[in-house]
Amino acid sequence: MNNEDGEVVEAVNGDKKVPNITIKVVREKGSTKSSSSSSFSFCRSDECGVDLSMAKNYNRRHKVCERHAKAPVVLVSSIRQRFCQQCSKFHELAEFDNKKRSCRARLAGHNERRRKTQTDQSSGGDH
Repeated sequence: MNNEDGEVVEAVNGDKKVPNITIKVVREKGSTKSSSSSSFSFCRSDECGVDLSMAKNYNRRHKVCERHAKAPVVLVSSIRQRFCQQCSKFHELAEFDNKKRSCRARLAGHNERRRKTQTDQSSGGDH
């Protein structure tokens, strides 16, 4: 919705669990930027849509709010997923063991590096 001062006001997040958030975007008169190319980022969870403009850099970069970064199940594109703290991406739940927050692929690489380091130490030295 535009008003006479060139301001764009939008209501975001119709979720009943979280109060509506009003975003006010102020553009200079005569600006050629279209309103569709905004620099706002929102949480990717289907259930959320929280404005991340005041969130930590990590959350803005990966487009996930703190709540959904740590949630055991998050709907993203209507698929049950979890945010991997190693990959910084959402993966399907099948890629995680139990309640872990790192996917199996990243944990396997981590464990392999640990085993290699332990083997090198027990064999008597560095190369």
